[in-house]
Order: sequence, then C-alpha cells, then structure tokens
Amino acid sequence: MLNFLGIGAQKAGTTWLYEMLAKHPQIAFPPMKEVHFWNAQQHLGLQWYEQLFAGDASKIHGEITPAYGFLPLETIRQIHTLYPDIRLIYLIRNPIYRAWSSALMALGRAEMQIHEASDQWFIDHFNSQGSLKRGDYESCLRNWRQIYPSEQLLILNFDQIKQNPRALLTQCSQHLGIDESFYKNLPDEIIYQKVFEGAGHPLRESLRPVLQNLYTDKILSLADYLQQDLSAWS
Repeated sequence: MLNFLGIGAQKAGTTWLYEMLAKHPQIAFPPMKEVHFWNAQQHLGLQWYEQLFAGDASKIHGEITPAYGFLPLETIRQIHTLYPDIRLIYLIRNPIYRAWSSALMALGRAEMQIHEASDQWFIDHFNSQGSLKRGDYESCLRNWRQIYPSEQLLILNFDQIKQNPRALLTQCSQHLGIDESFYKNLPDEIIYQKVFEGAGHPLRESLRPVLQNLYTDKILSLADYLQQDLSAWS
C-alpha cells in the first residue's frame, strides 16, 4: 500500500533523500526512484501502480517523483480520493540555483559543453514552462495544500542537507513514523555523501540578474506564505 510520496522539487536534493530513506529497514521503494505514474504513466493502469507497493506490509511504502510537485489540481484530487492519508514530502531550494542546476542538467542531456551554450541558451531554458513551474514552490504547495491537510505535507530545505542532514532525516522519520534512531547511527561518510552531483559550474554572473528578476518576488512571497526567513536566497 502506498504510504508516502516525495513530490519535489527537481534539483533540490530528492535523489539524496531517496538514497538515505532507501537505507532505512522500515522503508520500501519500487525498483526505480522516479515512477512518473501520475504525470506520465497513468496509461499503465492503477493496478500496475499499486503492485509496486504490494510487498512487505510491515514496511512503509513510497516513491519520489519530483514532477509531482506541479501536478494539476484534478490529478491531486484523484490521488487524494485513492490515498487520503498518505504523507507528502517536498524539498525546496533557492530557486535561482535550482534553475541553474536544472539548466546544467539539460545542457548535459543535449550533449553540449558549457562553453558551447550562450547566455541566450540559458535564458531560454530559465523561461521554459518546465523550469518556471518547478521553481514556483508556492503555487505547488498551495495546490497540494488545497487538497491535503498541511500537517500531511512536510516541507524541507535543501540547505539542511549541507548544514545538518541528520536533523533533516530525523524530521522525515518523525513525519513518516519510522525509527529515527537509525540515522543517528549512520556513519558521516554515508550521511554527507554527494548523490547525483551536478556539473558544479558556478552560476555565470551575467545570468544572475536574469534569475534574480525571475525569482526575487517569488522568494519574498514564499517567505511570507511559509513564515520563514529566506533572505539568504535573495
């Protein structure tokens, strides 16, 4: 039975979280990290999907697909009808750096080197609907919270992965109802390992104003919505 969903955001630490949760003896995942059922694979049928979570009933079953963050309301309602009690996890990251990291990933998929990509290439990617939707955390959260109670949705910050990953995993454990002591005993070299690390190219300074123009107002609005200090993102 499905017990939880990781719903994003892309390039905000979801692969690291998947790797850490997959190590926990009380957690069970499908063979793949990203199932993409609700955004792209519904033609396979609900029975196919539910079979992915039909294993050991003593475990907590879930999946993490970042594209779920910006699902349309009607799809979120459909999920709620089937799974009203699931727990949800959403990671947020400074959207300026999330957009840059996403663009670098797209660059690699296009088999391009960074010196081959003009500023305009990056600007076009930043302004693509996919990138903009993934960076609009407030809209994503408002949609999910419109259907699910806020207490079922845990919001985590990518910065915690660098600063205090054990505390983040403790929050996750408490949210999912699993033994949090497991992560207290996990060695540092595992907890602090970099998973699916990007190319690491620093943000082009010529592109910083473009991204600030796209996201400064969204950051301020999100900080007000979540009642959190996100001034470090500006």
